[in-house]
Amino acid sequence: MLLYDKRVIGNKLLAFRKKAGLTQEEVAEISGLSNRTYADIERGAVNMRIETVLRICTALKITPNEILTQDAPVSQETIDEIIKKLGQCSEHERKTALTILTVYLDSLAK
Repeated sequence: MLLYDKRVIGNKLLAFRKKAGLTQEEVAEISGLSNRTYADIERGAVNMRIETVLRICTALKITPNEILTQDAPVSQETIDEIIKKLGQCSEHERKTALTILTVYLDSLAK
């Protein structure tokens, strides 16, 4: 789902910047923006041109997709299906499934 809320995008930029261990000033410098402009973007106070999005993403070593999209919420139907399938498993199979899921989700965070 494409994001249009400038504040949500700004919050995502803040999280990625902190994860990268960079200051606002460093991201601004790498992106060729003024400190004030980058701070305004991160606060969700201004719109960005696509060129600016690309420069910031390059500075943060992320893709535009990571800040401009959001996964749709998981439906209750999907959750119920997962629970049903796990309910049909033995305790050992459930523990194995949880281990696999944990490893998979950890790999996405890297």
